[in-house]
Amino acid sequence: MTTAMRQILWGLTLGIIAFIALTLSYWLAFPAARFSDLWNRELMDIPFVIFTFSISVVLGIAFGMASGIYWRKQFKTVDNWLFQLEEGQQPEIEANQAYAEISSISKRVSKLYKQISEKAMLSQRLATEKAEEQESRIQEIISQERNRLARELHDSVSQQLFAASMLMSAINETKGPSEEREAKQLKMVEEMIHQSQLEMRALLLHLRPVALRGKSLQEGIEELLIELRQKVTMNINWKVEHFPLDKGVEDHLFRILQESISNTLRHSKADQLEVLLIHRDEKVILRVVDDGMGFNVDEAKAGSYGLQNMHERAGEIGGTLKIVSVENKGTRLEVKVPILLVAGEKND
Repeated sequence: MTTAMRQILWGLTLGIIAFIALTLSYWLAFPAARFSDLWNRELMDIPFVIFTFSISVVLGIAFGMASGIYWRKQFKTVDNWLFQLEEGQQPEIEANQAYAEISSISKRVSKLYKQISEKAMLSQRLATEKAEEQESRIQEIISQERNRLARELHDSVSQQLFAASMLMSAINETKGPSEEREAKQLKMVEEMIHQSQLEMRALLLHLRPVALRGKSLQEGIEELLIELRQKVTMNINWKVEHFPLDKGVEDHLFRILQESISNTLRHSKADQLEVLLIHRDEKVILRVVDDGMGFNVDEAKAGSYGLQNMHERAGEIGGTLKIVSVENKGTRLEVKVPILLVAGEKND
């Protein structure tokens, strides 16, 4: 039941109570032998009972409607504060509230926003410190090993897959119409080789160094996408704005992008890939969109380590990650991270 309906019912109840009280008062002031005599008495050519009942009910309903509309507006204001809080925005709260209860709620919402902001800043600072510490301890060892594996895979397996794909394409082009069945089988083999190439490129993407190695997030994204555009037939477009970010935030966003592109290469069968990195309303927005086959997000969350890892990385820097996917329409991944300090600023 809505607030307005509840207040109308209360107003109707008060109107009936007022009618009973008014009738009893009138009966005491002007005693009648029988209650039916009140029906015979008239006000403005209307029986007294009907007149008082109508007036009481109408006034009660009017009061209830006015009260319901007012409180619905108050609750909507509180709901809007909570929505802004959920979106990471500072609630727009007026200084003076009419009621002490609403004023108390507004103070608690403001205090909650302050606590969330402080925790988000602390999470970002801890993520930065963690990234720097990990980079100083294990970056060289891991980078060397990953680069060695990536180089060996690229020079051997990846090159062989490419050669096999070219050979199968040439065989399929020379097949005549009389060899239709064999041609279909060879076409299936060619598609399998092509998918294996995508799997290999996704694996090589995972084997890239963890850190950006002296580059900004924007430079790392552009370098990654330029390299990827040269190796896959997928149409890749991007829009990357340049602005400063803390290293911990950059590292997590870059790894989320790597994971997302890897999933696109392995599973989506997409023809288009779009990447967006912008800074709007004190938030960094990273968006990855493809036109692939899509998937069931709820089912994938339960069994996908990659999706879980991306959600955890977004949470570690105080951000949110949302994935919208429609079968045969594509997938859209969006990360929003509030920027609460100027990049590189230190807290005392």
